[in-house]
Amino acid sequence: MERTTFSLLFYIRRTKLNKEGEAPIFMRVTVNGQRADASVKRFIAPRLWNTAKGKAVENGRGCRELNLYLDAVSANVLRARRNLELEGAEISAHTVLNRYLGKDRPVRHTLIEVFMEHNEKQKKLAGIDVAPATAVRYETCRKLIEQFLRQAYRRDDIYLDELSRQFVEDYEFFLKTERKCSHNTTIQYLKNLKKIIRIAMMKGWLLADPFAEIRFHKEPVERDFLEKAELKKLLDKSIDIPRLAQVRDIFGFCCLTGLAFSDVKQLRAEHIAIDINGLHWIRKPRQKTGNMCNIPIMDAAQNILSRYSDNAYCQTHDVLLPVCSNQKMNVYLKELADICGIRKLLSTHTARHTFATLTLASGATIENVAKMLGHADTKMTRHYARILDSSILRDMQTVAKNMAL
Repeated sequence: MERTTFSLLFYIRRTKLNKEGEAPIFMRVTVNGQRADASVKRFIAPRLWNTAKGKAVENGRGCRELNLYLDAVSANVLRARRNLELEGAEISAHTVLNRYLGKDRPVRHTLIEVFMEHNEKQKKLAGIDVAPATAVRYETCRKLIEQFLRQAYRRDDIYLDELSRQFVEDYEFFLKTERKCSHNTTIQYLKNLKKIIRIAMMKGWLLADPFAEIRFHKEPVERDFLEKAELKKLLDKSIDIPRLAQVRDIFGFCCLTGLAFSDVKQLRAEHIAIDINGLHWIRKPRQKTGNMCNIPIMDAAQNILSRYSDNAYCQTHDVLLPVCSNQKMNVYLKELADICGIRKLLSTHTARHTFATLTLASGATIENVAKMLGHADTKMTRHYARILDSSILRDMQTVAKNMAL
């Protein structure tokens, strides 16, 4: 094995005096006759430097502290050399010095850095490959992470290599306690964070997965829907307040067609087709998934569209219905439920559940309902389906007829 020679010395540059007449102190690492120099970021008056010993004189002012600092530098350089040997890396004057200075370490990336890079791409892809709501959700997740970091760590960002399972557990606790998020909402935010972590690992910026052995489980949720009598009550109710009447019409239209809020808001004349029998259909790709919806427009839904054929907002924005923001819709729907005596928590998505449940209860096949809802398969449609008493009674009447003795 070839023998490696190594030496370290400190010296001053007398020709580079600063304004106080002090010379900068440098160190020189020499390995097998090759050398590399670097400043130690300290200065000393030339008269206080002992060239033979490569350190400050013993009795000079501040010299004792300086010599202790140089001893510490020397120990760290020797440690850098030892670590390189243990790693089996090349030993040279430059590699030893670079290891000591930290120049050979990989760049440390931060969590918020990866988040911002990901979210910027999401914004550019919004409406193309990504639903705008998805881009908004990841931006909300980034803001929650920043809030968590400020509260838990008193900092605005964190290096990826500092992430651990404890970080994930603390973030989950923060979401449930400080932000009052439900279990399922918390799980969704954790899944968003896990995607960011996965991106960092694919880039090689993070080696240990803080989500290792963590499994997500969402709790089943029973969402409200309107039964047939409740929907009729809502549609027939006389409402004198224009904004509530308008919201009632839009909500009712969604109950009769199964359109999601984002789709009814974008509904235009080009999305209406007439078949050979003269029946009007909604043929529109879903804004969320791009899957095509094929929905026959029943008379009640057609009547709602007719009311807004001359609406100024619709004509200005080239849409069929004057849909306000989702937030306002949900606020007005709660007010509408009180007026109609409906003791259920209504939201824009309640309409979609209502449509799926009532059509299935009326005898439509789940495959046809999936097609109308724009689902790729029936697995998602089953989340919307509910078993009604009327369905049970209908089926049991058939059973009783067939089992009659």
